[in-house]
Amino acid sequence: MDDLIKEINEFRDERDWRQFHNAKDLALSVSLEASELLENFQWKTSEEAIADDLENIKDEIADVMIYSLMLADDLGLSVEDIIRDKIKKNGQNYPVEKSKGRKDKYNDLEKKDI
Repeated sequence: MDDLIKEINEFRDERDWRQFHNAKDLALSVSLEASELLENFQWKTSEEAIADDLENIKDEIADVMIYSLMLADDLGLSVEDIIRDKIKKNGQNYPVEKSKGRKDKYNDLEKKDI
């Protein structure tokens, strides 16, 4: 992961784009690119969207990931650590015995009979 982040940052730095990449603008860019990803699926089934434009879907996923990785790096965060921490939190919010095979949000799991 460190090599990938280094490659992304080198690409940015060669173009002198660091000046534009503050935390707010990187977070905005993640959201904008995620919206572009979502556009591929508008008015289509998942299968249709994938069949119609998998290449663009891949590009938009890459854009979301690139901005997310730059933001995490700029904030001094370890991507591996924050993902592992989030998986741990998700495990607490979604214990297997209550959430397996269910789509309920964690705060609704307690409300329903299991």
